[in-house]
Amino acid sequence: MTEPDDRPQFTITRILDAPRELVWRAWTEPEQAGAWWHPRGIDVEEGSLELDVRPGGRYRYTMVNPADGSRYPTAGVYREVHPPERLAFTWGSPEDADDAAPLITVLLRELDEERTEMLFHLVGIDAAPGDDNVYDGWASAFDVLEEHLADGAR
Repeated sequence: MTEPDDRPQFTITRILDAPRELVWRAWTEPEQAGAWWHPRGIDVEEGSLELDVRPGGRYRYTMVNPADGSRYPTAGVYREVHPPERLAFTWGSPEDADDAAPLITVLLRELDEERTEMLFHLVGIDAAPGDDNVYDGWASAFDVLEEHLADGAR
Protein backbone atom coordinates (compact mmCIF):
# COMPACT_ATOMS: atom_id res chain seq x y z
CA MET A 1 0.00 0.00 0.00
CA THR A 2 1.33 3.43 -0.86
CA GLU A 3 1.27 6.41 1.47
CA PRO A 4 -1.06 9.26 0.50
CA ASP A 5 0.75 12.10 -1.22
CA ASP A 6 0.07 15.34 0.66
CA ARG A 7 2.05 17.54 -1.73
CA PRO A 8 0.05 20.14 -3.65
CA GLN A 9 -1.18 18.82 -6.99
CA PHE A 10 -3.81 19.17 -9.66
CA THR A 11 -5.19 17.33 -12.69
CA ILE A 12 -6.54 18.55 -16.03
CA THR A 13 -8.37 16.09 -18.28
CA ARG A 14 -9.13 16.79 -21.94
CA ILE A 15 -10.82 14.80 -24.67
CA LEU A 16 -8.92 15.55 -27.87
CA ASP A 17 -10.24 15.01 -31.39
CA ALA A 18 -7.10 13.22 -32.57
CA PRO A 19 -5.73 9.70 -32.45
CA ARG A 20 -3.52 8.84 -29.49
CA GLU A 21 -0.41 8.44 -31.67
CA LEU A 22 -0.81 12.02 -32.90
CA VAL A 23 -1.21 13.36 -29.36
CA TRP A 24 1.88 11.39 -28.30
CA ARG A 25 3.87 12.98 -31.13
CA ALA A 26 2.63 16.42 -30.06
CA TRP A 27 4.25 15.78 -26.67
CA THR A 28 7.46 14.16 -27.92
CA GLU A 29 8.51 15.73 -31.25
CA PRO A 30 10.21 19.15 -31.10
CA GLU A 31 8.46 20.58 -34.17
CA GLN A 32 5.10 19.59 -32.66
CA ALA A 33 5.79 20.61 -29.04
CA GLY A 34 7.13 24.01 -30.07
CA ALA A 35 3.78 24.80 -31.66
CA TRP A 36 1.81 24.51 -28.42
CA TRP A 37 4.00 24.26 -25.28
CA HIS A 38 2.93 27.73 -24.22
CA PRO A 39 -0.18 29.60 -23.15
CA ARG A 40 -2.00 31.73 -25.70
CA GLY A 41 -0.15 35.01 -26.25
CA ILE A 42 3.25 33.52 -25.36
CA ASP A 43 5.72 32.02 -27.85
CA VAL A 44 8.46 29.41 -27.66
CA GLU A 45 11.73 31.16 -28.48
CA GLU A 46 13.09 29.96 -31.80
CA GLY A 47 15.99 27.55 -31.38
CA SER A 48 15.41 27.09 -27.64
CA LEU A 49 13.52 23.78 -27.74
CA GLU A 50 15.47 20.56 -27.23
CA LEU A 51 13.90 17.20 -26.37
CA ASP A 52 15.69 13.96 -25.48
CA VAL A 53 12.62 11.81 -24.88
CA ARG A 54 13.95 8.79 -23.00
CA PRO A 55 14.19 7.94 -19.29
CA GLY A 56 16.93 10.19 -17.93
CA GLY A 57 16.84 12.39 -21.04
CA ARG A 58 16.49 16.14 -20.60
CA TYR A 59 14.40 18.78 -22.31
CA ARG A 60 14.55 22.56 -22.31
CA TYR A 61 12.80 25.51 -23.93
CA THR A 62 12.21 29.18 -23.29
CA MET A 63 8.83 30.85 -23.46
CA VAL A 64 8.77 34.53 -24.39
CA ASN A 65 6.04 37.13 -23.95
CA PRO A 66 6.22 39.18 -27.17
CA ALA A 67 4.33 42.06 -25.50
CA ASP A 68 7.05 42.83 -22.96
CA GLY A 69 9.97 40.52 -23.76
CA SER A 70 9.67 38.52 -20.52
CA ARG A 71 11.47 35.19 -20.81
CA TYR A 72 10.56 31.96 -19.01
CA PRO A 73 13.29 29.30 -19.31
CA THR A 74 11.90 25.84 -18.59
CA ALA A 75 13.66 22.49 -18.25
CA GLY A 76 13.39 19.03 -16.80
CA VAL A 77 14.24 15.37 -17.05
CA TYR A 78 12.11 12.51 -18.33
CA ARG A 79 11.39 9.90 -15.64
CA GLU A 80 9.11 7.55 -17.62
CA VAL A 81 8.54 7.16 -21.34
CA HIS A 82 6.01 4.49 -22.40
CA PRO A 83 4.85 5.23 -25.98
CA PRO A 84 2.13 6.07 -26.76
CA GLU A 85 0.42 6.09 -23.39
CA ARG A 86 2.51 7.53 -20.54
CA LEU A 87 5.09 10.27 -19.98
CA ALA A 88 6.44 11.46 -16.64
CA PHE A 89 8.93 14.31 -16.35
CA THR A 90 10.09 17.03 -14.01
CA TRP A 91 9.12 20.62 -14.82
CA GLY A 92 10.76 23.78 -13.60
CA SER A 93 13.51 26.30 -14.12
CA PRO A 94 16.85 25.09 -15.49
CA GLU A 95 18.52 25.79 -12.13
CA ASP A 96 16.01 23.68 -10.14
CA ALA A 97 17.32 20.45 -8.64
CA ASP A 98 15.75 17.50 -10.48
CA ASP A 99 14.63 15.82 -7.26
CA ALA A 100 12.91 19.00 -6.02
CA ALA A 101 11.15 20.03 -9.25
CA PRO A 102 7.43 19.42 -9.76
CA LEU A 103 6.55 16.18 -11.55
CA ILE A 104 4.17 15.99 -14.50
CA THR A 105 2.54 12.74 -15.61
CA VAL A 106 0.62 12.59 -18.89
CA LEU A 107 -1.63 9.59 -19.57
CA LEU A 108 -3.14 9.10 -23.02
CA ARG A 109 -6.09 6.75 -23.41
CA GLU A 110 -7.37 5.81 -26.84
CA LEU A 111 -11.08 6.41 -27.34
CA ASP A 112 -13.44 5.59 -30.18
CA GLU A 113 -13.64 7.67 -33.37
CA GLU A 114 -9.93 8.61 -33.26
CA ARG A 115 -10.23 10.59 -30.06
CA THR A 116 -7.89 10.59 -27.08
CA GLU A 117 -8.42 11.21 -23.39
CA MET A 118 -5.44 13.14 -22.04
CA LEU A 119 -4.98 13.17 -18.28
CA PHE A 120 -2.37 15.72 -17.15
CA HIS A 121 -1.34 15.48 -13.49
CA LEU A 122 1.15 17.85 -11.85
CA VAL A 123 2.53 17.20 -8.35
CA GLY A 124 4.40 19.90 -6.48
CA ILE A 125 2.49 23.10 -7.22
CA ASP A 126 -0.70 24.36 -5.64
CA ALA A 127 -2.86 25.54 -8.53
CA ALA A 128 -6.52 25.76 -9.44
CA PRO A 129 -8.81 27.05 -12.18
CA GLY A 130 -8.86 30.84 -12.20
CA ASP A 131 -5.36 31.24 -10.72
CA ASP A 132 -4.10 33.19 -13.77
CA ASN A 133 -0.87 31.27 -13.26
CA VAL A 134 0.15 27.60 -13.53
CA TYR A 135 -3.28 25.93 -13.84
CA ASP A 136 -4.65 28.53 -16.23
CA GLY A 137 -1.36 28.55 -18.17
CA TRP A 138 -1.52 24.81 -18.81
CA ALA A 139 -5.25 24.98 -19.59
CA SER A 140 -4.50 27.69 -22.17
CA ALA A 141 -1.65 25.61 -23.62
CA PHE A 142 -4.09 22.71 -24.02
CA ASP A 143 -6.44 25.03 -25.92
CA VAL A 144 -3.50 25.79 -28.24
CA LEU A 145 -2.81 22.04 -28.49
CA GLU A 146 -6.40 21.38 -29.56
CA GLU A 147 -6.08 24.03 -32.28
CA HIS A 148 -2.72 22.62 -33.37
CA LEU A 149 -4.21 19.13 -33.69
CA ALA A 150 -7.25 20.49 -35.57
CA ASP A 151 -4.97 22.38 -37.98
CA GLY A 152 -3.52 19.13 -39.24
CA ALA A 153 -0.57 18.32 -37.00
CA ARG A 154 -0.61 14.96 -38.70
